[in-house]
Amino acid sequence: MRHLTYFVACSIDGFIGDPSGDASSMYQYVDEEFLDFLKTEYPETISAGGRAALGLEGLESRRFDTVVQGRASYQLALDAGVTSPYGHLREYVASRTVGESPDANVTLITEDLVGKIRELKAEDSELGIWLCGGSRVAGELLDEVDELVIKTYPQVYGSGMPMFGSDFAVTDFTLDSVRAFDNGALVRKYSRKR
Repeated sequence: MRHLTYFVACSIDGFIGDPSGDASSMYQYVDEEFLDFLKTEYPETISAGGRAALGLEGLESRRFDTVVQGRASYQLALDAGVTSPYGHLREYVASRTVGESPDANVTLITEDLVGKIRELKAEDSELGIWLCGGSRVAGELLDEVDELVIKTYPQVYGSGMPMFGSDFAVTDFTLDSVRAFDNGALVRKYSRKR
């Protein structure tokens, strides 16, 4: 059974973006040390555009071969004129409002998101599934999330888009590791407590 990993960036107070979903203030923390970490540990999470700009097109996936994101997260790429932000992976976008996929590499999930994720988890692959965002999709999939990898940047938002846009539900995870970076960022890895 493949794992679903919510690999996400957030502020100290748990917001993945401001009230409109903008997280661009966090980009300043992707410095050389942090980028080396991403290239080594999670190279597939670097967007196709980022890979091209950094000359990293040949990096092999280490953890994921599939990415799932919500329509609002995907819209950020569309607004930049990018229809397949992670073209090196199989891309799925959960949306009830996008009528037709603008890219052959992007498959829309228009209904039964949980069922589709369970189908993807049941596939035979050594690599997992990356839940890229956003808040509402993560909230819908909370019971399916096997692992959290939280990139926490040293900022407080005060309000904004929470990591999980869902009703109140206590869900226990076990801390597996913490890595601190010189710029104040942390990466915490958790496994679902079974």
